[in-house]
Amino acid sequence: MSALVTARLRLRRGSGVATTVAIRCFGAFAVLLVLLAVCAPLIAPQDPNSGDVLSVLQAPSSEHWLGTDASGRDLFSRLVSGSRTALLGPLVVVLVATSMGTALGVLAAWQRGWVDSLVGRLFDLVFSFPSMLLALLFVTVVSPGLFSAALAVSISFVPAIGRLVRASALREVNEPYVQALYTQGFGPVRLCVRHVLPNLWPVIVAQVTMSFGYAMVELAGISFLGLGVQDPTADWGKMINTGQSSIVRGFPQESLYAGIALVLAVVCFISLGDLLSGRREGGRR
Repeated sequence: MSALVTARLRLRRGSGVATTVAIRCFGAFAVLLVLLAVCAPLIAPQDPNSGDVLSVLQAPSSEHWLGTDASGRDLFSRLVSGSRTALLGPLVVVLVATSMGTALGVLAAWQRGWVDSLVGRLFDLVFSFPSMLLALLFVTVVSPGLFSAALAVSISFVPAIGRLVRASALREVNEPYVQALYTQGFGPVRLCVRHVLPNLWPVIVAQVTMSFGYAMVELAGISFLGLGVQDPTADWGKMINTGQSSIVRGFPQESLYAGIALVLAVVCFISLGDLLSGRREGGRR
């Protein structure tokens, strides 16, 4: 029996070490992506939006490291600059969705009763619409662009974050320290902001990290359809779309490079969020 217990402890310790290493690797890659986006104007060797009709669809060379697209624009410069819109849009999504979802989730958990029911019905209403369809309708009515697309996607992300926060906040508000502080005269707003919310941050961070990856896919799809980032601004989703016409001419580089960059970034953020969520569940058990 003691040998079995020891083996289980070693297995749990080993899996914890592996999780820590994976989190650090994905975290380092995410930081690298952020640095790439911030330093894009310094890294890009050429103007990503300026084309040259004499350099159309060129193969990789010392002047154009990844070649050029059908408009003669440097693919490496556009790939680096596209990281800015690829990360900026999801950042807007998670900021808006997290703010609204957290506020509604904590409100529902604290007030209970008809407020909880009303918030739940609101979440169900948004959930009843496919997120991509809701985003496309919103962008079509408002105007195509990065921020209108990000705002549309953020609306569809609010229920997922709000329900998770509500479930965690329900457990938190029933803790003895909350009741003790409330009887001492702490107001609901002060109590939630200073004591309840800090204990919900691990849950929120894990969900936000995964939502960031999903938002990248949604926004890239909208840009691919021509309703997100507009020409000539570089964007990975837009590059996948514009590179289609070059594939049949034997130059798949634009769609290929942008697709690889998008897949790597999405896998990084979703995996990081999943690992953080798993660590939180394991720690709570």
